[in-house]
Amino acid sequence: MRAFGFIPVLFAILALPVSAQDPASMDKFPALDADLTDFRYPFEVQELPLKEQGHELKMAYMDVKPTAVANGRSVLLLHGKNFSGAYWERTVKELTGRGFRVIVPDQIGFGKSSKPTDIQYSFQMMAAQTKSLLDHLGIGKAVVVGHSMGGMVGTRFALMNPAATEKLVLVNPIGLEDWKRKVPYQSIDTATAAELKKGPGSVKEYMQTVYFDGKWKEEYDPLLAIQVGWMKGADKEKMARVTAITSDMVMTQPVLYEFPDVKVPTLLIIGERDRTAIGKNLVSKEVAATMGQYQELGKAAAAAIPGARLVALPGIGHAPQAEAFEDYLGALLDFL
Repeated sequence: MRAFGFIPVLFAILALPVSAQDPASMDKFPALDADLTDFRYPFEVQELPLKEQGHELKMAYMDVKPTAVANGRSVLLLHGKNFSGAYWERTVKELTGRGFRVIVPDQIGFGKSSKPTDIQYSFQMMAAQTKSLLDHLGIGKAVVVGHSMGGMVGTRFALMNPAATEKLVLVNPIGLEDWKRKVPYQSIDTATAAELKKGPGSVKEYMQTVYFDGKWKEEYDPLLAIQVGWMKGADKEKMARVTAITSDMVMTQPVLYEFPDVKVPTLLIIGERDRTAIGKNLVSKEVAATMGQYQELGKAAAAAIPGARLVALPGIGHAPQAEAFEDYLGALLDFL
């Protein structure tokens, strides 16, 4: 059973040593441009024109209609920082097969959407652009599901648009702790330079270590395609810059302090083995050991969000939809 479909991945700022292991395995991934022109998504991709800070931009999205009798409800799937909308393929098929209409955008700076390097990125901007997409599609209310960074976008969306948010689902969201209180600030220029020093082998090393507890399965290989492709492509410097800018956004714009203000029904699906924390490489081992403790962070978030429900998945990491799809799906469907 394939855990992922087509899965673009944007390289996170969290640095790991450049790995020299198995360099030949990276040869099978072709170079890609910033817009992923030659990278195929699992469903038809459309574009919404946007005007932002003096720029003409495009937001790529998939609008997937129900394959079963329509139930009149819509689900908005928000990708994480290291992904794009395309990795929701299996979730989309399950939901559309149960009558849901599913909307899957690439945020500006990610996937097939525009990637300007001279705008101010913010979660408010992303939430507002996502609301514009729903308005464009004539969707007045949707269940909002956010994974990883998508949890931060989804939380901001729900805070800004409670009437448009039927329910909120946070799947191992990042930002459950305020990393800037422990991690020294790293300038965007410094972070960009660090990204450019990384080699293709470090992509697998990062994911294997942070996401999969040092283990790797062949079905995870699609996760490498975009990172490696961008590293090989002509837009490598641009992508490194965008990664640094969006990482700065994550570090400097926490949403957890506003969890008590969330007024919509909320579910947290938390893989408790997750130890994701941006900036671990910039602090001592002692401090790093206190970061990304999701077995505790999930409980704290559920306590902070009024009436929130917590589904804890022991032994599962940052991507429950990869490691424990049936458990993840069961929790999601039960809440829907």
